[in-house]
Amino acid sequence: MNAPLYDAALLRLATTIPHLGRLPDPQGSADKRSATCGSRVVADVVLDAGGRIAALGLEVSACALGQASANLMASHAIGRTPEELAAARDALAAWLAGERDEPGDWPDLNRLERALPHRGRHPAIRLPFEAAAEAAERARG
Repeated sequence: MNAPLYDAALLRLATTIPHLGRLPDPQGSADKRSATCGSRVVADVVLDAGGRIAALGLEVSACALGQASANLMASHAIGRTPEELAAARDALAAWLAGERDEPGDWPDLNRLERALPHRGRHPAIRLPFEAAAEAAERARG
């Protein structure tokens, strides 16, 4: 028997997204939308002098899977480089596409494993990582 797509742990992630709210003066921003499901994530980023994410602001309008993914991204983004975010985005996309067995080294992404067979939900799961990686790249200039 298959486990349900949504469980209490996933819904808890979806309702406790850190860094919600736009930043007042971001160095980089990205607004990403999924044509498949209509989800939207706006990410604002400020980098420190060493080029690492010092502040992150998010606006998330997505299904529970997209919100849970936003939580997992935001919970571990501070202190990361734009390259690390881009690598996490690419590894997540490859995992969802069945091109790799694990989602990469970003913490806790395996918590989204039950969504693997639900390809229509994959764009919402990728969206927070896509928005944050693009915002971080723009912040770097």
